[in-house]
Amino acid sequence: MNEDKIIEKLQKIFNDIFTEQQVIVNKNLSANEVDEWDSLNHINLIVAIENEFKFKFTLEEIQSLKTVGDTIKLILQKI
Repeated sequence: MNEDKIIEKLQKIFNDIFTEQQVIVNKNLSANEVDEWDSLNHINLIVAIENEFKFKFTLEEIQSLKTVGDTIKLILQKI
């Protein structure tokens, strides 16, 4: 799987979670840019990503994620 396919899957997840605002997923996207991206929706994102890609993040991995680009790199490492 490549980065483009991961971004496509992440875009669907973001569309499901963030319903009040259209979010365009890119490597530089962070929680600061999305009004709905609060702690509860962060958990929802993590769970949805884990379910989509069929793996679990560790607590340390979750804490290290600052941008979507960080998430993509981690997904590539885990799959």
